[in-house]
Amino acid sequence: MTTWRSGGTAGLATVVRTIKSAPRPAGAALVVAPDSSVAGSVSGGCVEGAVYELATEVVATGLPTLQRYGISDDDAFAVGLTCGGILDVFVEPVSQQTFPQLGEVAAAIAEHRPVAVATVIAHPDPARRGRRLIVEPETAVGSLGSGRADAAVADDARGLLLAGRTAVLSYGPDGERVDETSGETDTGMEVFVASYAPPPRMLIIGAIDFAAALAQQATFLGYRVTVCDARPVFATPARFPSAAEVVVDWPDRYLRGQQDLDAIDGRTAICVLTHDPKFDVPALEVALRLPQVGYIGAMGSRRTHTDRLARLREAGLTETDLARLSSPIGLDLGARTPEETAVSIVAEIIARRWGGGGRPLTAVAGRIHHELAEQPAVTSADVR
Repeated sequence: MTTWRSGGTAGLATVVRTIKSAPRPAGAALVVAPDSSVAGSVSGGCVEGAVYELATEVVATGLPTLQRYGISDDDAFAVGLTCGGILDVFVEPVSQQTFPQLGEVAAAIAEHRPVAVATVIAHPDPARRGRRLIVEPETAVGSLGSGRADAAVADDARGLLLAGRTAVLSYGPDGERVDETSGETDTGMEVFVASYAPPPRMLIIGAIDFAAALAQQATFLGYRVTVCDARPVFATPARFPSAAEVVVDWPDRYLRGQQDLDAIDGRTAICVLTHDPKFDVPALEVALRLPQVGYIGAMGSRRTHTDRLARLREAGLTETDLARLSSPIGLDLGARTPEETAVSIVAEIIARRWGGGGRPLTAVAGRIHHELAEQPAVTSADVR
């Protein structure tokens, strides 16, 4: 942003597509400033030098470029990834002239307002490459080169933004919808949609020492953490400096209020740490009835867990509802301290998110990364 604000031009390299065991996900970026300094990373070191040189060249020519790095079964590229994966990297010059909306995008992200940046990364007309559309829930600013393309991409980008997804979308050269039955893959225009949804939330029930450690660990992982407890003597900001907010309220009432505000979604993690039935049973009764929650876990011994299940069944929850509960919370790491327990909890959340099994990698064959990296580019039909 410093280069942009000062009127200079930086080279921006963004990972737009990954295949196999790529070290960085789509959306990872590297910036080369006019003074040759570098910020960010696209590969963790494997191809940074080559990307640096290309970014410098793109700033000089002003021509955006889509470049593939990696090694496939049939072709060896100039620069290889040690992990054997493949990266598609879009490199473009960024300045107030090429990206006048960058300030507004940065402000939206800072204010936790959802915004998506749709950029043309491939097109038969070189003049269309690098054109972008800034999409918010109710507005779209900029242009990809035609009203038809703008309307199609804005509609699809909002769908990705709602789901918190970043993806490459494929269209005809003027934004034509891809024929779902044709099987055509070379569609003429590819658009990279980077979604900047608000950070996922973690709601921690119970203002105890384990909650402080979990709040710190979850914040480090990018969660916006709320600690809730009905006891004002314990629920104080001073005890939970890593939390975004500390709420004094009965947990079940707080969760109902968040539900009414549509503030709980499929990325939200709810961790009930009180192991006190007068707090955790009402809170879990609300949480387990919510239609969309990414993770629900509760702390306590196996005896506490058995008693808790009986109370929840008495409250009318079904076996399907109860199957959503991770209890006792966390992975079996042998954790003892609050800090170790926090690691075990976030480890389970990560495993749940990506489909990992929580076993040592030395005991597992096959790919290391559990991510949807080998899927083809998303077409316009996929997000309708």
